[in-house]
Amino acid sequence: MVTTPEVLAVNQTMRLMTELMAASFPNDMLQLIVNKASATGLAPAAIGQSLRKPVLGIIPQDDATAGGALQRSAPFVVSMTKSPISAAHFDVVRKLTGGLLQQLKATARPQALKFKKEGPADNAAAARGNKIPTNVDPRTAVKLTVHNELIKAMDLKKGMTDTQGDPQKEADLKRKTNAVISQLVDKEAGSMGRDERAQIIKEVLDEALGLGALEELLEDPAVTEIMVNGHKRIYIEKNGLVQISPVTFTSNFHLRKVIERIVHPLGRQINESVPYVDARLKDGSRVNAVIEPLAIDGPAVTIRKFRKTPVNPETYVNEFKAATANMMEFLRICVQNKLNVIISGGTGSGKTTLLNTLSGFIPANERLVTIEDAAELQLKQDHVVRLETRPANMEGAGAVTIRDLVKNALRMRPDRIVVGECRDGAALDMLSAMSTGHDGSMTTVHANNPKEAIGRLETLCMMAGMDLPGKAIQEQIAGAVNLIVQIQRMSDGSRKIISISEVQGLQGEIVTQQEVFRFVEKGFDKNRKIIGQFQATGLIPKFIEKFEKRGLIIPKTLFSNEAPPPQVAAAPAAAAPELKKVAGGK
Repeated sequence: MVTTPEVLAVNQTMRLMTELMAASFPNDMLQLIVNKASATGLAPAAIGQSLRKPVLGIIPQDDATAGGALQRSAPFVVSMTKSPISAAHFDVVRKLTGGLLQQLKATARPQALKFKKEGPADNAAAARGNKIPTNVDPRTAVKLTVHNELIKAMDLKKGMTDTQGDPQKEADLKRKTNAVISQLVDKEAGSMGRDERAQIIKEVLDEALGLGALEELLEDPAVTEIMVNGHKRIYIEKNGLVQISPVTFTSNFHLRKVIERIVHPLGRQINESVPYVDARLKDGSRVNAVIEPLAIDGPAVTIRKFRKTPVNPETYVNEFKAATANMMEFLRICVQNKLNVIISGGTGSGKTTLLNTLSGFIPANERLVTIEDAAELQLKQDHVVRLETRPANMEGAGAVTIRDLVKNALRMRPDRIVVGECRDGAALDMLSAMSTGHDGSMTTVHANNPKEAIGRLETLCMMAGMDLPGKAIQEQIAGAVNLIVQIQRMSDGSRKIISISEVQGLQGEIVTQQEVFRFVEKGFDKNRKIIGQFQATGLIPKFIEKFEKRGLIIPKTLFSNEAPPPQVAAAPAAAAPELKKVAGGK
């Protein structure tokens, strides 16, 4: 790789190196030489650091020697052997002939020698000159060969573009591609067994038209999250615990193609200029992808799977054991009576699942506007407008942020606004909406406890760039937010609501809270599962008095640890806007 000490040249060199590694060229095969080095250009050491490669040789800028060689029509390494530029060339040659060249040849050597004794399929692949990466097993070599031959036999990119959105055409393309792959595998597989051939056909078909190794994991209902760290390492969260998956991608190149296949239908892009992206799958699963050069060890993909069957309150209490019936009944009362709710928790704690569950308590006759980075909320109501952000285009223009959508939502006559997550200055607009006639709105924030959630909201409001004093922001939070629900991913992988707190108001410079319910952890059982107890603090929120003035009777036993819990059932979409009585009341 020969580059010059200019920013543009170094950037193009990085792009080319990234493309070669994505196409499975070994990193060790790439060597770096800096040409035309001078005191006015970039330092070779800085170039090597930027490209994460040691500089093999430095050729100095020497216009006089180079110009003289051109006039004499004789290479300067022959006519001017004592010049600095010639000495630099000789130095590079010595390094190469000193063993490095042989090492590079060994690195790039075709796999025919490596797999000579493995079987006829490998010898056939090598004979046709297919480029197979080093250090791959015979099975992967067959898959790579079939991939190469499939690309020659079919224009898959055009086929997928022509069939997009037409189920019948997509099915026909899949059948045709499957037939071609089957023929190629039969030709290449040699002595492989029937089951192994069938598995290779499925894997190649998934990588050609689907999501490759992700297809199998997406079909497993026990897998809740998929984390891809390069093509060889795929981790999954299964039953609350993170473990490595046995499935892998054939190469980083195929992984990159899968990422492009995910983002293309959404009108988004991922390349060297925009090396990361948020997207979603057809089923609503949330996807984040990062590629080289930001992801050093190959493309990184994180998928938060979309639950096919929405969680209802009964499942949340009885199956997940994430709350008690009293807590869920209390939240139902709060949501139906239009309290503004903030759901707080860490990454992967289950904030979106809880937001989905609570949204089921919203009466069906209200107009809802949902705003998200990647649409994943599953509201059961009919009168819902779903809005999704949009990233900037290639020119860096056209971006639509959550803040933009919150401002626009205020003009859409919503009864409630539900924001998937507040992570920037949009928090200030959300609080303004909560305070100006959009009671019952909900959102989520990243925080580890209710007190931190208030601090987080203050920080996000400051990011709005309005230069508001801290006191004004605190007054806004105290006046807009009624309830903070804290959820946490426990050490055993389970999720639990560990605190429900009422925001009482502002005292001095502190937004005060009163905890109504809490989870007290007591230890572990023999299977290392969390042992604990949900408790009511015995304190009754101030807003209960306001509810009672409206004629809503709420039994005080709801806030007691002694009374039997009410029966929790799935909330109907057409829940009454006014509560007349509560289970356990008169």
